[in-house]
Amino acid sequence: MFGPGRRMSRRTARRTSRRVSKRQAAMQQPQAAPPPPPAAAPPPPAAAPPPAAAEPEYAAELEKLAQMKEQGIITEEEFQAKKKQVLGL
Repeated sequence: MFGPGRRMSRRTARRTSRRVSKRQAAMQQPQAAPPPPPAAAPPPPAAAPPPAAAEPEYAAELEKLAQMKEQGIITEEEFQAKKKQVLGL
């Protein structure tokens, strides 16, 4: 058992040792971090109703309230309260 077979096992041992060393070195190197996930797109801005379309609604509602006040259907206090409600004040 001290013949050529022994040399073969030494050669095999060296090769195996080199492979193991390379693998260990590769494992010890810091691995590249995975790329961060793509950033989420910001939400679209909330759509505000166009002021031009909203004004006629306010105007029409205020005209109705003014007519009701003139006809005596509602009092001045009720008119002022409804006016604030319609205008969002």
